[in-house]
Amino acid sequence: MKPFTTYKQAMSFLFEQLPMFQRVGPKALKFDLSNITRLMDALGNPQESLTCIHVAGTNGKGSVCHYMASILQEAGYNVGLYTSPHYRDYRERIRYNGQLIEKQYVVKFLNRLISEDILTRLSPSFFEIGVAMAFCYFEDIQVDFAVIETGLGGRLDSTNIITPILSIITTIDYDHQATLGETLPLIAQEKAGIIKSNIPVVIGHRQVETEQVFKSKAQSLNAHIVFAEDVDPKIDFPSLSKIKYQQQNMHTASIALGILDRPNVSLHHQKVGIQNVSINTGYMGRWQTLSTRPHIIADAAHNQQGLSQLLVNLSTVSYCHLHVVLGMVSDKPITEALSLLPNEAKYYFAKANIPRGKSEKALKQEANTLGLEGKSYKSIRKALAAAKLSARENDLILVTGSIFTVAEVV
Repeated sequence: MKPFTTYKQAMSFLFEQLPMFQRVGPKALKFDLSNITRLMDALGNPQESLTCIHVAGTNGKGSVCHYMASILQEAGYNVGLYTSPHYRDYRERIRYNGQLIEKQYVVKFLNRLISEDILTRLSPSFFEIGVAMAFCYFEDIQVDFAVIETGLGGRLDSTNIITPILSIITTIDYDHQATLGETLPLIAQEKAGIIKSNIPVVIGHRQVETEQVFKSKAQSLNAHIVFAEDVDPKIDFPSLSKIKYQQQNMHTASIALGILDRPNVSLHHQKVGIQNVSINTGYMGRWQTLSTRPHIIADAAHNQQGLSQLLVNLSTVSYCHLHVVLGMVSDKPITEALSLLPNEAKYYFAKANIPRGKSEKALKQEANTLGLEGKSYKSIRKALAAAKLSARENDLILVTGSIFTVAEVV
């Protein structure tokens, strides 16, 4: 393979030549650690020199990562942040103090894989390449902390080759059952795979179905375990955000920072870090206001728990009529999530622009059986345009159902 001379060529290779879960779903997975281990060995195991915070969970893990990174930045640390998937730009996955990884570095890294014959020998997946790139980048620029979000699961996720100084698990819900298991305890077992021997772990949300899974795993590894809900907050989170599910994520991040016990991370740093998270880390896609007349909100909730939390927050907003632009993926059961949505809203069903996107007609048909009425559109943008034409100034337009749906409008 010839080396890449431009960033465009490098992106073309990543997106077109490699299977990518974001686009094609489970068939892109290499659900084990053997190949990522070989890949990191070939690259000199840069992850071993990093001071990592590892975050898993079904919902909230991305938000907690962004809050952690933003707060640490406010305290004066140089912070690497690895999250997935991305909304608009691949480089959103790898940030240094909020700035996207340089295009030149992406090209340089891929060319290294070519020149050292690593691509041919190991055939790393799209996700494995991204994880390896992040670790190499963070070592090269010598970050003080690397905040690392898992991709899928935890136990066999490619990020799980690190030995962090702290593990965090947010909430557990039904998602990716075909890969992670059909019950909450089974899903929790996969997420609990990031718990390491003698490394403290913070659990963001105490759930009856999963509590014992985490306790047993932590006890077996002599890992100090803290349930964030058991610790009284030292910050008035409702004053920082009206979004209830984000208040929980803020609390989890705050308790985790307390476990880290860095004396120069003050409550002031926490408050300012939370307030400035979008500025500091490029955080987007969760209860994000796109317009005020009419009020347009984009939220990447995509499963039963996420949509339930979204609707709780929706109940605090004043509007005349609700318009919902909805796009979801085709490789997940969606009936229970759809059943939560309000029948009185007007729906605009659309297909997200990825192969995994559920067709607008199939989505409309399934939604109609649950009493959700509206028209179907060929694209998210066309659906949003129709909603704008229909909505009045005092109405609310909600764009939701998938990160891929939101990615087309933010």
